[in-house]
Parts: sequence; structure tokens; C-alpha cells
Amino acid sequence: MIEIRKAKLSDAERIVELQIQMAFESEQLRLNRDIVTRGVRGVFEEPSRGTYWVAEEKDEILGVFMAIPEWSDWRNGTVLWIHSLYVVPRARRRGVFKKMYLNLKQQVAQSPELIGLRLYVDKRNKTAQTVYEKLGMNKEHYELYEWLK
Repeated sequence: MIEIRKAKLSDAERIVELQIQMAFESEQLRLNRDIVTRGVRGVFEEPSRGTYWVAEEKDEILGVFMAIPEWSDWRNGTVLWIHSLYVVPRARRRGVFKKMYLNLKQQVAQSPELIGLRLYVDKRNKTAQTVYEKLGMNKEHYELYEWLK
């Protein structure tokens, strides 16, 4: 049975591994393990940066994402961004992300401070876009622009 829970510091190494896999699979990026390790640990050291959530089955983490808070002055509340999402290939099409998403969505629905969920997806990742749309998300409002050093 797949369980959804907040990640613990003891999960950090597995999260690092999954982030490295995700970057290579989705964008053919080879991430520096030391930098990713410091980045993942930084989330646990400073909780205002976000919260990792994991999907676990038989003590194995099958999926992960980070929920990052963003204040919206327009809505007087916090939107959670789903970031660094990855489900291991052998666990896909089993509803792992759906369980993770619905868990977070329920928390937002029950919280007076939280007002919504957002995520971004590579324009080429049509499979993921289909999943998000089936869960009731849409891409009607915004395009994402970025500058990265």
C-alpha cells in the first residue's frame, strides 16, 4: 500500500538520488551530486524554503515532490508550488502522483491560509500534462518565464 508522508532528514539521500534521476530523464541534465545534496539538506535546515513529500511503499520511496509556499498579495493567502516532482519509472501509472497531489490538495482545501496549488511542466512533457489536466489543473492563466544564472 502506498502511503504519503512528509519527508524526514533521513530521506535526504534518496531524495538527492531521485532529483538527479529526474533532471537527467526530463532535461538530460547531469546535476552535481554535492550541490544537490546541499540543496536538499537546505530544505530540511530551513523549513520556510519548502516541505518535501514522499510516496512510500514497503519502506521504499517511489515518488517525491517539494511544496514551496508563495505569498499572493492579490489573494491574501499562500499558494503552494509543486516542485522537484519525480516518480520512479516502475511506479508510474499506479496513481502515485495522484495520491500525493490529492493529499496536498486536501490540506489546501482545509486550510484558511492556503489558497491553491501550482506547478510548472516542460512543454514537451505531454504525458505529465495529461495527468495534471485529469486531476483538474489547467494552464489557462500564466506562461512561465525565467532567467537562471
